[in-house]
Amino acid sequence: MTTQPLLHSLPLFPLGTVLFPGGLLPLRIFEVRYLDMIGKCRKADAPFGVVSLTSGSEVRKAGADAESFAAIGTLAVIREFESPQSGLLQIECIGTQRFRVRSTELQKHGLWVAEVEAVIDDVALEIPDDLLHTATALRRLVDTLEERRRAQDSQGARTVRLPIGEPYRFDDCGWVANRWCELVPMQLELRQRLMELDSPLMRLELVSDLLARTGISS
Repeated sequence: MTTQPLLHSLPLFPLGTVLFPGGLLPLRIFEVRYLDMIGKCRKADAPFGVVSLTSGSEVRKAGADAESFAAIGTLAVIREFESPQSGLLQIECIGTQRFRVRSTELQKHGLWVAEVEAVIDDVALEIPDDLLHTATALRRLVDTLEERRRAQDSQGARTVRLPIGEPYRFDDCGWVANRWCELVPMQLELRQRLMELDSPLMRLELVSDLLARTGISS
């Protein structure tokens, strides 16, 4: 895999989820180490890294297992920021570039920082005919969610946020595969392996198998 230098001293946010490029990630933050990190990232208009936990928990607890996490993560860029009260932040991020962790350091206040390098982006690939059903099913789901949102807006109800952000790319293997990886229930380890795959076509083929087993795209 071709890689290139990316960032030094990248702050990391180990989470019990996997962030895909193009994916949306809402976060509710109250730990001091992350309140400080997010404040600095927002002020500098800088990303942070989301990595999937392999042991430990998102919130530090006395006696809990030490945090460890996957070696490949995704940069998160803050696009919405709200502080409803002191000591609480609510943000929404979007995943951008995948990265590989080369070295890490645990700072004394509990924040992980890492030296990382970029993982090459998915090559844009048109979806082959035998996998077009995955894109059709995703488009149908998005249309349904958008119709539901419009109905709620017209009734003055609280708007339901779509789990998928624009621009939509229903003709692209990697984009469609990534969105299904976020939506289909699966073990965290499998979701991480799918995110790490070099081939967006292989990722979509595996997703297609998962959809067939659940009957989602039949």
